[in-house]
Amino acid sequence: MLLCFSFFKSVRGLFFFVNHFILFITVLICIMLINANTKIAALIRQNPEALEAIVSISPKFTKLRNPLLRKVIAGRTSIAMASKIGGCEIQDFFNKLKPIGFEIDTATKAVETEIKKSPLPDFMKQVQPGEMNELDVRPLIDGGKDPLNTIIQRVKSLQPGMVLKIINSFEPTPLIHLLGKQGFISYTETISPDLVNTYFYKQSQNATELPNEVKKNKEDWDTILKQFENMLVTVDVRELEMPLPMHTILEALASLPAEKALFVYHKRIPVFLLPELEQQGFSYRIKEISDGEVQLLIFKK
Repeated sequence: MLLCFSFFKSVRGLFFFVNHFILFITVLICIMLINANTKIAALIRQNPEALEAIVSISPKFTKLRNPLLRKVIAGRTSIAMASKIGGCEIQDFFNKLKPIGFEIDTATKAVETEIKKSPLPDFMKQVQPGEMNELDVRPLIDGGKDPLNTIIQRVKSLQPGMVLKIINSFEPTPLIHLLGKQGFISYTETISPDLVNTYFYKQSQNATELPNEVKKNKEDWDTILKQFENMLVTVDVRELEMPLPMHTILEALASLPAEKALFVYHKRIPVFLLPELEQQGFSYRIKEISDGEVQLLIFKK
C-alpha cells in the first residue's frame, strides 16, 4: 500500500514537472526581444494585443486598425520610424509593449534607414522655381474629403511646361495612372514613410482633357441587377482610406468569375477607377443612393 502511494506521488510529481516545463518553454517561445528597429508588422504578428497598445500611443496610429492599410504600412515601418510619424518617443512603445510580454532591448540603437531615390528625370532637372505648382492634399484626406476635384481643377489650370507637386502620405498610384493617360509624366519622391511628393509634368497643350464629371449610367441598373441575381460578389469599401478602395476593388475583380458581377458599396464615385475598369474590359453601372452613399455594379463586357 505504501509502495502504491509512493508510486502515485512520483507520477503526480512527474506530471507536475512536465506541465510546468511545457509552460516554461511556451513562455520562452512567446517572448519576443524587440528594439527600435523591430517592424510594426512583426509586433502584431507575434502578439495581436500589440495593435491596440500601439494605437493608444498616438491618434495617428488608428489607421493601423484597417487591415489593408496595416498590410501596406506596418511591414516597412520600424518602431523608430513610427515614433517619428506619431510624434512620440521610442520609449513610449517600449512602455506599452513590455506589459503585454515583449522583452525590451534598449542597447540596440535605431538604424537610420536610407530611402532609395530614383534618378531625377529631365523635367525635374530643368524646372524653375516659378514653374512649380504645389498642392498638399493631406488635410483634405484627413478631413474625410476626396481631393480629386481639387486636383483636377489644379491640373486644368497648369500651363505647358508647368509642374504640379502633390504632397501626400502615400504614393498616389491611381492618380499617376489616370494623369499618365492624359499626357503627363510623373516622378515620385519618398521623403519618409508618411510623406511622399509626386510631381506631374504637362508635356504639351495636346494632352487630353480630363472629364468634368463622370457619366452616371444607371438607366438599366435594375435590369443588370436582376441579370446577376444570386451571382453577386459583394465588397464594402466605405470605411477604407485612399487609395485602398481602388486597390480592394481591383483585387476582387482579379478573382471574379466571368459569370458573376461585383457589387460595391462606396461613399463616392471612384473617378480614378473607372478608366481602369474600361481598360480591363469591364462594364459598370453607378447608382447614387444619397450624399456619401454610392453603389456600383461591375461585370465583364
